[in-house]
Amino acid sequence: MTTPSPAVEMTGISIEFPGVKALDGVNFRLFPGEVHSLMGENGAGKSTLIKALTGVYGIDSGRITVFGVPQTFTGPAQAQAAGISTVYQEVNLCENLSVAENIMLGHEPRTGGRIDWRRLRREASTYLAQLGLDIDPRSLLSSHSLAVQQLVAISRAMVVDAKVLILDEPTSSLDAGEVQQLFSVMRVLRAQGVAILFVSHFLDQIYAISDRLTVLRNGQLVGEYLVGELPRRQLVSKMIGQSLEVLEQLEDAPRRTTAARTGAQPVFQAIGLGRRGAIEPFDLDLFEGEVVGLAGLLGSGRTELARLLYGADHADAGELAVAGKQGRMRGPRAAMKQGIAFSSEHRKAEGIVGDLTVRENLMLALQADRGWARRIPARKADEVVSKYIAALGIRPANPDALVRNLSGGNQQKVLLGRWLATAPRLLILDEPTRGIDVGAKAEIQRLVASLASDGMAVVFISAELDEVLRLSHRIAVMRDRRKVAEIDNDDSTTLDDVVELIASGGTS
Repeated sequence: MTTPSPAVEMTGISIEFPGVKALDGVNFRLFPGEVHSLMGENGAGKSTLIKALTGVYGIDSGRITVFGVPQTFTGPAQAQAAGISTVYQEVNLCENLSVAENIMLGHEPRTGGRIDWRRLRREASTYLAQLGLDIDPRSLLSSHSLAVQQLVAISRAMVVDAKVLILDEPTSSLDAGEVQQLFSVMRVLRAQGVAILFVSHFLDQIYAISDRLTVLRNGQLVGEYLVGELPRRQLVSKMIGQSLEVLEQLEDAPRRTTAARTGAQPVFQAIGLGRRGAIEPFDLDLFEGEVVGLAGLLGSGRTELARLLYGADHADAGELAVAGKQGRMRGPRAAMKQGIAFSSEHRKAEGIVGDLTVRENLMLALQADRGWARRIPARKADEVVSKYIAALGIRPANPDALVRNLSGGNQQKVLLGRWLATAPRLLILDEPTRGIDVGAKAEIQRLVASLASDGMAVVFISAELDEVLRLSHRIAVMRDRRKVAEIDNDDSTTLDDVVELIASGGTS
């Protein structure tokens, strides 16, 4: 059987940023009618390779051909004109417009110079039907879930007759049912001959949908493989450059039982804490040296609970007691004074500052706590920065590198280092491992266990229930924006137990 010509072929691609060699002679092929996954740790060069293909970055050396035609893209519009469309993790659509308007945006049919709205809706329905989507084209995009919005974005890509579709972390915020809906659409497109480049950190999803994969490590090509010929353990080993055993060395932190807490004073205690429209009043005790996991589906109230503990949102019911002294947390600055640190799930919007350096980002919280008029001495700042770059394995280990040029996993490490530098008594981590590779995820899990063993109280939120189960001493179960159950996580606790509590709402 004759092998088809590649839809995309990238040969010897090199890109260098100040102090960072992002790609070093990388080769990549993508064929029509296949789903091809791009794999590697954070910082491996995946995003850089995609941005080179889509014209966001120029290449220092190498060659790009699309359907046999050499291309030099100077922007995404040129890449799109060549048949390449990208759907990002954060959907770039207009929620105040209808589904049809979003699909046809920039390609509206006109009659006599005016938009033909009836024809616009009819054509949008055709593109939706091609993907097997039963969505009212007249409905507002904002009325649909994130999963449906991503499917609308894919339909929009089909309007420009995309022959190459790049899906960059499209499943990171979807539940299992929504993932399967996305995969159904991907299979339809694959059958139509579309070449799909799929980026995900979920290994189960990679093996469920992909035909072929390419592995990058430290900006270099490790290899290209058929999925059916590469066992998962070998894939992880190729990604991290060492045996999977390193990931299996993460030992569960010693789990504190209810008896061990008897008579102990909680360092923090939520008493009837709540906010109308966000989360119903809840009670929660937080002890030194204990990780409390928050388990629940998307929208269950996990983040809302965390934001109330930190004072990022103001409670309109209840109080937060600190070492037995009750009161209201009147904002993040007050929380910091009490030794509470909060790492948001929205690390780009509410965490790192991309235009600042690693050094400046690491020092932000310490400087804010000290006051902007009293600058931290340079020698002390250097000590803090060096300590956390080394302790967290931030790459590149260059304190003067702009944070925006770091991978997502390394940005997350910078954010963690910023809060650890304040020596908090309570660390609240909202999705600290989302969208990062398996190696960085293991490092952060190891760090959480170590912090708890050193006496820090930790609130840990993750959509991955097995991660919550692995790290937590105690689990608070959330559903429909209320806390429905709380269990000690001992050796007998299983994933099924947590799932059952979520499903039942805490009732037997």
